[in-house]
Amino acid sequence: MNGREGKKRKAGPSLSSQIVIGMLGGLACGLFLGEYCEPLRLVGNGFIRLMQMTILPYIVVSLIVALGRLTARQARLLALRAGILMVLFWTLTFAVILLVPLSYPAWESAAFFSSSLVTPPAKTDFLSLYIPANPFYSLANNIVPAVVLFTILMGVALISIGEKRDLLAVLQTLADALVRVTNMVVRLTPIGVFAIAATAAGTMSVQEFGRLQVYLVSFNAVCLVLSFVILPLMLQPVTPFRYRDVVLGLRGAWITAFTTGNLFVVLAVLIEECKALFRRYGLKRPQTDAYIDVLIPVSFNFPNTGKLIMLLFVLFACWFTGASLDAGQAVTFVVAGLLSFFGGVDVALPFMLNLLHLPADMYQLYVVTGVVNGRSATLLAAMHLVVFTLIATAAMTGTLHWNRRRLVRSVLVGGLVLLAMTGLLKGYFTVAVDNDYDRDKVLARMFLFDQPLPARVEKKVPVLPGQGHWTGLAGIRERGVLRVGYRQDGLPFTFFNQADELVGLDTQLAYALARDLGVELCFVPYQFRDLAGFLNRGVIDVAMGGIGMTASRFDRMDFTAPYLDLNFAFVVPDEQRGRYDDLHEVAAREDIRLAVIDDPSLVDRLERVLPKTEVVPVRSYRQFFAGNLGTWDGIVMSAEAGSAWTLLYPQYAVVVPRPDAHLYPVGFAVAQGNQSLLNYLNSWIAMVRASGEVEKAYDRWILGRGAEEKKPRWSVIRDLLHWVE
Repeated sequence: MNGREGKKRKAGPSLSSQIVIGMLGGLACGLFLGEYCEPLRLVGNGFIRLMQMTILPYIVVSLIVALGRLTARQARLLALRAGILMVLFWTLTFAVILLVPLSYPAWESAAFFSSSLVTPPAKTDFLSLYIPANPFYSLANNIVPAVVLFTILMGVALISIGEKRDLLAVLQTLADALVRVTNMVVRLTPIGVFAIAATAAGTMSVQEFGRLQVYLVSFNAVCLVLSFVILPLMLQPVTPFRYRDVVLGLRGAWITAFTTGNLFVVLAVLIEECKALFRRYGLKRPQTDAYIDVLIPVSFNFPNTGKLIMLLFVLFACWFTGASLDAGQAVTFVVAGLLSFFGGVDVALPFMLNLLHLPADMYQLYVVTGVVNGRSATLLAAMHLVVFTLIATAAMTGTLHWNRRRLVRSVLVGGLVLLAMTGLLKGYFTVAVDNDYDRDKVLARMFLFDQPLPARVEKKVPVLPGQGHWTGLAGIRERGVLRVGYRQDGLPFTFFNQADELVGLDTQLAYALARDLGVELCFVPYQFRDLAGFLNRGVIDVAMGGIGMTASRFDRMDFTAPYLDLNFAFVVPDEQRGRYDDLHEVAAREDIRLAVIDDPSLVDRLERVLPKTEVVPVRSYRQFFAGNLGTWDGIVMSAEAGSAWTLLYPQYAVVVPRPDAHLYPVGFAVAQGNQSLLNYLNSWIAMVRASGEVEKAYDRWILGRGAEEKKPRWSVIRDLLHWVE
């Protein structure tokens, strides 16, 4: 070995290899340590922020430079011909993006009550979103569409300015500096990917991992179909270039783009290959090379198919979280998605998730999957640049020729391939993805935290000593037993769990009340039609179960001060939820038959609000959910109770109509004239509300916090080595 050879160092793995190693290492670490990887989330979040740091500034300066360097003639040709072609590509891409979710497997989803049901969705200020009154504010607040519009206008304005060389040179230098900063951060990618993958593998459930494959498989399938079928077919009707010229002739560029995941490294190759194709077919004109030199760099700064396909993650996030997009949100998704992707993906996706009110944490999943998906997207972006440049250059040099027969064939083949892909994905996901519904078991497994006092739970109305008149507070204490009326199907206030224990929000409060009174408990079931009689005859001392305070009940019993305010809502079949969003539209319809609990005040109020609706009283909520075979279109109840019922019957959805929320209070009921007990209960409710006990019960039984016992994720360190408990 000579001296020069001795100084040579063995080349280490490439950055792309390091990233793959980091991802695999993170997955292994997560599986080994489980939830002990949680602290690595901070490292992953820090890496994401570093990646986002330079994106908007780079887009601003690079887009201004790319547009500012154009001549007026080049700009006009780009705007007229290349611009129309770009719109065609965008239209095709969004059509495919909206098609792919049809392959996602259907799975039942339901959740406990959430304040989002009754909180009006934030209205999007489209003027602020797209027109920057203050560009610096838009930059500071990541309002990507507004920043892009400002940047494009600045670039276009520079086209007609003569003395711009020095400014463009400064901006190019700044762009180069930002690229260097980005490259410095990119070197940290293996560490960032390791931390993110470890956190995901250590904290995600097996079922969530199974659902994640829906995005991985569908994304890569659609990228391959677009890259090697749909986009090359677009050349056939308008150019003489053959399929093998593009797909096989440029295979070195495709392999490089896929393996590196970096579009920059193949730009020069793509430019030269496009020029070579025009020369090979004798289509070269005086301006051909110049147009290709402009088209690829400029179109690189515009959203291409490889970038826009990343929006598929937003639709996957909707499916993953059980959300859905209505028609208005779909339009916002397309328009805002297009404009936001003038910026970088790492800025656009968090912006889109926030715009559509999807969990921000979903972006972490995107970063993990991006290690694999990013390569397919880069391959697709490279194919987009080549096909777009070839067609646009042919159009601008007058060498574009239409062939109707090839056009029909390309459309038919492309359409059939897309439909076949969607069908095959649907079949695969139906078999491979576990979509068994188990949210009903969550409710059935809930139990009371506190050690209960001695209590007897009657399933039928018993004959109890002292019945015939109600008993005051002193009599209850003398008896040593508080008789509490409950509803057997009063979810989530009073109901039976799978262990046949009476649980629920009001059940928890009943135990707290008996404890403070120093007496035992006896729970007695009631129906609404018997409630007043039970109270006034002393069958029960106090009635619980989320009882609405209505005028018709005031005449027959006394109520405490309210301890909760509930929200009126419609509970309707899931596929009909969009028809009940607007209360005014519902009131105008004549084809609705709604059920409601048999209470004169409720029936009267509903008939006044919805004069054209047929209102049908029912004895209980279970009568509706268990026996509705097309008898009713829906039922009116509280959103809080409706959410609990939809856990058992996920084919229904809770809809709180707009524009105004309709609240009604709930309280405990006592016999008319039982003033001593009523005074005590009012003071007691004020006390437990101030102490936070009602809020804790609300969080558990209404919001479902802590409803599911969180078990540690399976991990090698715990389940195989038994090093930790």
